[in-house]
Amino acid sequence: MRVRAISDLHGAVEHLPPAGEGADVLLVLGDLINLLDYRTWDGILVEVFGREPVSTAAGLRAQGRYEEARAMFRSRAEDLEAARDRVRELAAEQYAAVFARLPAGTIVTFGNADIPDLLEAARPPGVRFADGEVVELDGVRFGFVGGGVQTPIGAAGEVSQERYDAKFEAVGPADVICTHMPPRLPWFCYDVVAGRFEPGATGLLRYVQEHRPRYALFGHVHQPLASRGTIGRTELVNVGHFQAHGQGFTLDTTAF
Repeated sequence: MRVRAISDLHGAVEHLPPAGEGADVLLVLGDLINLLDYRTWDGILVEVFGREPVSTAAGLRAQGRYEEARAMFRSRAEDLEAARDRVRELAAEQYAAVFARLPAGTIVTFGNADIPDLLEAARPPGVRFADGEVVELDGVRFGFVGGGVQTPIGAAGEVSQERYDAKFEAVGPADVICTHMPPRLPWFCYDVVAGRFEPGATGLLRYVQEHRPRYALFGHVHQPLASRGTIGRTELVNVGHFQAHGQGFTLDTTAF
């Protein structure tokens, strides 16, 4: 069985049909919708709040001035609740568009930029949601840990450290561990285009050291210093920025 993993779709539905070609199962490792594209400065937040306020807020976040960034959004919205409702409305539309293009049998988990309740509401019966559990494919155990680690940004897809680590405990031993977040190692967490470190998961490092899976697959960092590496017998793979390149990572279960 050929299994293809992709991550960081950010609304790029045009890439989805060829992504499933030649694969028996597609894995989606989070960030299905496009809240904000830092390359083009478009996305849901720009549509709701405008490009200039979003760009300013992003700059404040990059400097660690999170409360000032939130204040920027509040100051530019005549009705903050209406703006939040509009964000959710546009996100729901993007989820519907993504799920309409995913092949039956796809397995999805969520990322830090996702809105989990909207993702679950839009998910059709033929697509499986997996988080803190194992899915067996052709005798190979694939573990899934969704979401982002907690940061001062407080994104909808972030979870507490305690809850995040508990998911690894729930998964237990797996042949392949699939997460949205990379392990907390600098070469996987540093984005060379953005010029900053993104968060990484210490829980994933502990899991790899304890259970020694064959693969650890993840996304989140769009342009890392390194996209592959090893810890012992485990091969660590950033499966790629799907929105930009339409690429993923494919493995064959017969190799296990």
